[in-house]
Amino acid sequence: MIRNERGFTLIEIIAVLVILGILAAVAVPRYFDMQTEAQNKALDGAMAALQSTASMDYAKQLLSGTANATSYTPSTPLATANGVELGDFQGQITVGVNGNITLTLTNGPTWFANADANNKTKTLKLFGD
Repeated sequence: MIRNERGFTLIEIIAVLVILGILAAVAVPRYFDMQTEAQNKALDGAMAALQSTASMDYAKQLLSGTANATSYTPSTPLATANGVELGDFQGQITVGVNGNITLTLTNGPTWFANADANNKTKTLKLFGD
């Protein structure tokens, strides 16, 4: 008597579980790497927005005559501790010597506190030689 039973053998089930285990071992670390990369890209975007804000503020002051090629003081909200809103982030602009400005991201989403500190500050030349 031949039975026509349908189903999986124990070996087939074990093979599928092994394959799923291998896929999970490869996929989970890549997921966390993508999450960190996405956070770094979000910081880069916020820093670019802060740099653009500083450039626009400087240009506006040049046009109004309150800044020149050797002198610039950020407008009130940009230099305060609360800084400027940049979507989910907040940033601050401080002026250094020789036309250098320092852009600092001061606040952000819940993961911001654990983000790489090197991505939270940038110094660049806004004006001067």
